[in-house]
Amino acid sequence: MKVINIILTIIAVSMALTLILTTKTSDHPPPDKAAQPFKPVAVKRVSRFLQEKEKNPRAADHCRKDNDVCNYILNGRNATCCNNKCMDLGYDSHNCGACKKKCSFTESCCRGECVNLAYDKRHCGSCNNKCMPGGYCIYGMCDYA
Repeated sequence: MKVINIILTIIAVSMALTLILTTKTSDHPPPDKAAQPFKPVAVKRVSRFLQEKEKNPRAADHCRKDNDVCNYILNGRNATCCNNKCMDLGYDSHNCGACKKKCSFTESCCRGECVNLAYDKRHCGSCNNKCMPGGYCIYGMCDYA
């Protein structure tokens, strides 16, 4: 019984000394820095995209209102400079036929027109998918029955 009490006393004293030593070193700064006021340091943060060495292949090419640049980039497919980006006005739902002409939720852009692919005979289910003469387009399928 006396041996257990001695071991517990040694453990308690060592824990107390450890706590005193760890808190004493971290509580107070060195005396030469205590007199100086705290000055925040401004850190300039840089985006990880700006730090990349290579150009992002999906990044927009800025055309600066020059349609010739867009014709070169998009191989002449009805390319126009809209909002400083090259857009294909024939098939872009946010710039359909003209800059900033947005199709509604149920419509898609086909050949520069906003069309409903579920019911349009000229674009049934997808762009340029024509139904047979006299046929109907229902639910995006020709002659659905």
